[in-house]
Amino acid sequence: MSTKEIIAENFAPSQWLSWPRSSIRVMDWNIDRGLKLRSIIDFLGDVNADIFILQEVDINARRTQRLNVAQEIARKLRLNYVFGREFVELTQGSNTSPAYHGQATLSRWKISNSRIIRFREQSNFWKPHWYIPKLEPFQERLGGRIALVSEINISGVSIVSYNLHLESRANDELRLAQLDEVLKDARAYEPAHLTVIAGDLNLNASDPAPAEVIARNGFTHAVPTSRLATTPAHHLLEPGRHIDWAFVRGPVQIDKGCVHNSIKASDHYPISFEIGLSRGH
Repeated sequence: MSTKEIIAENFAPSQWLSWPRSSIRVMDWNIDRGLKLRSIIDFLGDVNADIFILQEVDINARRTQRLNVAQEIARKLRLNYVFGREFVELTQGSNTSPAYHGQATLSRWKISNSRIIRFREQSNFWKPHWYIPKLEPFQERLGGRIALVSEINISGVSIVSYNLHLESRANDELRLAQLDEVLKDARAYEPAHLTVIAGDLNLNASDPAPAEVIARNGFTHAVPTSRLATTPAHHLLEPGRHIDWAFVRGPVQIDKGCVHNSIKASDHYPISFEIGLSRGH
């Protein structure tokens, strides 16, 4: 089992022929570790997206039968993938066979120049403490929240993808600091370079503070998740949360934004959208 922070493998057939694309389909989903992997793979196979941006992906964890979840999805659907390690899961593996948890970006197209932004601002919630038993419910971890950055070339169109999972055990101030690191990093790319930021933000990005900073950096909301919850309700009085988001920057049209709230394979719903390409691409 590799201890590298980034793991990448290719299972997609070579794209020998290239043709102009009128649109690119993107899907984002927190897959709840891959606990319902068969249903997840079935759904992702039916979606037929160009880019899959996934959070909460296990490797070698006891709870997910010690599978490399990203590899299983990529192998079954003939995709390339890159995995970014967020945490070492101390209660899911062992010293000789560690378990990892993180984000995965998958595509049938070439994925390159992948890297991790490990946020400077982190919660101490997950760190091991001597007074907490090393038992599964306490979920002790080593590591911290990340953004997985990749470049994907689709038929001559270069896309920068930021795959985010902001901290759940903190306040919005910390999450906004993590989001700001991503937006600052994205400034290194030309405004016309097609850029996608998507993931589980653990905040409502339609609130004034995040909405203002996202707009100021030239990004547009791709899916109307302020109107549709992206997590199922836990009980009758709780309507679900609006915490999974996607944003796009570049000379493109965004269409067909959707929350797939009939899918029960995770404790989050998938979101998807299409990017219509201008003639300049």
